[in-house]
Amino acid sequence: MIKLIDNEVLILDGREIISNKEEFSAIVSNKKGIEFNKEEAKKGTIAFGIMKNHNTSENIDNLKIKFDSITAHDITCVGIIQTARASGMEKFPIPYVMTNCHNSLCAVGGTINEDDHKFALSAAKKYGGIYVPPNLAVIHSYNREMMAKCGNMILGSDSHTRYGALGTMAVGEGGGELAKQLLEQTYDIQYPEVIAIYLKGKPNPGVGPQDVALNIIKAVYNNGFVKNKVMEFIGEGINSLPIEYRNGIDVMTTETTCWSSIWETDNKVKEYYETHYRPQDYGELKAKSVALYDGLVEVDLSTIKPSIALPFHPSNVYTIEELKKNPKDIFALVEENSKETFESNDIKVDMLSKIKNGNIYVDQGIIAGCTGGTFDNIVAAADVMKGKSAGNDIFSLSVYPGSQPIYMELVKNGSIANLMGAGAVIKPAFCGPCFGAGDTPANNEFSIRHATRNFPNREGSKPTEDQISMVALMDSRSIAATAINGGVLTAADEIDVEYSNKKFFFDKSIYENRVYNNTNNPDPSTELVFGPNIKDWPNMPKLTDNILLKVVTYLTDSVTTTDEIIPSGETSSYRSNPIRLAEFTFSRKDPSYVASAKEVHEYELARENGENPADKFQELKSVFDNIKNIDEFSNIDPKEIGIGSTIYAHKPGDGSAREQAASCQRVLGAWGNIAKEYATKRYRSNLINWGIIPFTTEQDKDISNKDFIFIPNIKNAIQNKTDNIKAYIVNKDMKEITLSIGHLTKEEREILINGSLINYNKSLNN
Repeated sequence: MIKLIDNEVLILDGREIISNKEEFSAIVSNKKGIEFNKEEAKKGTIAFGIMKNHNTSENIDNLKIKFDSITAHDITCVGIIQTARASGMEKFPIPYVMTNCHNSLCAVGGTINEDDHKFALSAAKKYGGIYVPPNLAVIHSYNREMMAKCGNMILGSDSHTRYGALGTMAVGEGGGELAKQLLEQTYDIQYPEVIAIYLKGKPNPGVGPQDVALNIIKAVYNNGFVKNKVMEFIGEGINSLPIEYRNGIDVMTTETTCWSSIWETDNKVKEYYETHYRPQDYGELKAKSVALYDGLVEVDLSTIKPSIALPFHPSNVYTIEELKKNPKDIFALVEENSKETFESNDIKVDMLSKIKNGNIYVDQGIIAGCTGGTFDNIVAAADVMKGKSAGNDIFSLSVYPGSQPIYMELVKNGSIANLMGAGAVIKPAFCGPCFGAGDTPANNEFSIRHATRNFPNREGSKPTEDQISMVALMDSRSIAATAINGGVLTAADEIDVEYSNKKFFFDKSIYENRVYNNTNNPDPSTELVFGPNIKDWPNMPKLTDNILLKVVTYLTDSVTTTDEIIPSGETSSYRSNPIRLAEFTFSRKDPSYVASAKEVHEYELARENGENPADKFQELKSVFDNIKNIDEFSNIDPKEIGIGSTIYAHKPGDGSAREQAASCQRVLGAWGNIAKEYATKRYRSNLINWGIIPFTTEQDKDISNKDFIFIPNIKNAIQNKTDNIKAYIVNKDMKEITLSIGHLTKEEREILINGSLINYNKSLNN
């Protein structure tokens, strides 16, 4: 059972929950012998102490954080370095880990993936960084094993940057925020609310970390209960969980849309650091004896059952038991909901065909990455499959250990032999299945995965080209149980198995022999190694006093993911080439977007060249004529009004931290996004860092695709912190609407005015 308390909650000694505000003072006075002080009690959380220690501002309400280290993978590190380099960076001021776990196939696009790896190695030499070669470790496995420290903070360019179970507050953001850290600037955020995640009880046999994580996501995602907040895990139930079990829950907190996570630490965490030859990095973290939280999620671990998140979101969760009892109705609901997801009657999601003779048949199983690829998960899967067979029909199973040290120990203790003997294919550390660059299912196949996400086309299919496959998220234990049952969906608690709970031994020589660690030892004489696909960022204009936006895509989905804005998979090979990558923008959601955005961009390029766009383009002549009909704007000069594209989406930005969801729009001339709300803080930050104004409005029904929206005095509004901004829908008789931008820091205002983070930093250096 999961219970939510949506009000302030007082917790004494990390164990006693008091949810009635009226009782706070009396109970604290009676049990602690002190007067209750709300402000002091707010400081009692673990999160407060860590954020306070990393805050460089004088006001805790407006944090300006400097992180202990940063990390990026080979889809993002090149762009981050190019951004920081263009902004004046001369060395890496803090440890910077660059893993090569996304574009490590080196099989798409010719030489360009390996070219990125060579660039990253040369950057580690030149600027003083850490380079982890391809297939040695996925980003989060390496950072858990080598970089996490109790009380530290890590910033990563991958949205699943979460090391809270190891006592590290970690945040996943777009590359612009990492570039700021490389430029010795700060990560700015208003002090977030802290939600207690109180664990009690003990998981039943066959229930794994993914089962717990999915049920928490189900409880808090749709209601936004922890959105942009810190999830602080406390409670006696933590002690029943091994460290890798905790890591498996923790990494999935990203799918709740929380900002970060942190757990209380204990002897099991201490043992983890000792196992990894880093005992000095352990520190006890506990909430103070009186701690006030902004809400609470109570999780009784003993009530969690093996579960499955059906297509197309990690929050679409059922127990496997209830799905098997009623598959026709539940699958029919998935098919019906998919019509809204894909906004097309031509895309046929066929879940019902997976039901045969009363059973649910699965085509593929994947255990991979920072979630499924942990030591404990793979050992458990091997225990289930030992001496059994996955069969020789359609069903296939691939297993990707998260790092070479994990792989090595699985070989030594016989787990790999058990898996291979049962028909599983073992592959090296690689994040591909998580984002569509490996093990993409066949058309209309049903895949079960212990991975991070199951968004539409996340696994590599292309719905706009009539390719569709369906991915569900499950725990490795139930995936293995399904495998030995010939692909018939089976929960791990339906079978008899004795779990070995093998101990992990860390071989540090694997990293010592292969990882290039040049932290704090830059060599400026080193030349960066550029491949033909590595390009500089194009020039971006500064914000003008007034702007004219054209809506080139109008989306009505309840949420729009970053995967739908800039797809992953094969497009990832072009992340180092801003112009080439931009060609894929919205390609799996609105194939007309690129052409429409380019058309608007031509208007702006003409203006920047000193031409009058109203004279050159017929469409703009009537637009500016309408604007000039209002006396206030009768004398405006079209050559002085910035022209850009915008999208409208109800709630854009869920999912990946990838900054390219914003930068690709900017490269194509975007100057705004308009939304009811933004799904994540990181997507909104990405927009700002690329000079795209993150507008919100309640008047979405007044706006249509292809509308021109004139926003006068926008520069002044940003400078003067104007909350409500007057705008006009030009082609609807200058209908007046109100736009808002929301809270912006001083630096964010300057970034928008300068047109991008790069421009802003250049202005500081001039």
